[in-house]
Amino acid sequence: MLQQTTVPAVVPYFERWLEVFPDVRSLARASPPRVLREWQGLGYYARARNLHAAARRIETEHGGEIPRDEAVLRRLPGFGPYTTAAVLSLAYGKPRPVIEANVRRVVMRVLGTRGTAESKHDKVLRAFIDSVFPADRPGDFNQAMMELGALVCRSRSPQCLACPVRRACRAAREGTQEIIPRPKKLKLEAIEVVVAVIEKDGKLLLQQRPPGGLLAGLWEFPGGKVESGESLKAALRREILEELGVGIVNVRRLTTVRHVYTRFKVTLHAYACAIGNADLKPGPPRRWLRLSALRRYPLPSGSVKIVDVLTGVATAGNRP
Repeated sequence: MLQQTTVPAVVPYFERWLEVFPDVRSLARASPPRVLREWQGLGYYARARNLHAAARRIETEHGGEIPRDEAVLRRLPGFGPYTTAAVLSLAYGKPRPVIEANVRRVVMRVLGTRGTAESKHDKVLRAFIDSVFPADRPGDFNQAMMELGALVCRSRSPQCLACPVRRACRAAREGTQEIIPRPKKLKLEAIEVVVAVIEKDGKLLLQQRPPGGLLAGLWEFPGGKVESGESLKAALRREILEELGVGIVNVRRLTTVRHVYTRFKVTLHAYACAIGNADLKPGPPRRWLRLSALRRYPLPSGSVKIVDVLTGVATAGNRP
């Protein structure tokens, strides 16, 4: 959970996760939709799928015990260098240094290494960490380094006067801590999307995204991107005709919500509508659900905001 997500954001998810999945076996035996539902809101859903797949392999191949062997651990889904080193050092006391965003920033400043915080510097950073790494308390050292980066040696406004390693830090001596590492330029693609909240016999239509790609396996309202030059309603009619093979009637604006997904800044326009008695053409898995059942399905954050509007718990900024 701490990959790509901050500690304050993770804590409530982590606590709830352990209530639902207190051990490897319970996670391994859970259904994929249940796992995605409990992960909902953390984003980067491939992490949840990898964690689930790893739990299943740990249960079937290792009797439910997380392997202590580094090579075996690395073969599990989602276990890259960072996760592997964290598990081995924190759980088993093995001398494996962790290099992640916070640690990378701390060591780049200590050494005065210029440039963006990327893995291309890790060979030099790892050599330094190895020279100071305490073999007798590897887990404590790794956690201390990550906490130092998260709380003191922050990416913005580093607290150098409170830093316990300030005297050893070249960036602090030279006054370059604000520019080391150099910030990455992240350009988000802005897209507009229209979705149909289709009501029939007191139920609403959800369909499942493909198993691969962005938001894989999650459930959402049907719809898609607005093409250049299209009006929102024209785009909605086109998308629903292409996806479901039916026309829509009684179209009315429901809400507009905004959300960021990895590389995209999405403006999501939701319309309430109906389709009469026409049959839907074959397509992805679909469900007609009562409003009270929508939250039982793993939904992208944008769809969650639409459900919030439907259930009357939306924020003022998301109301029509």
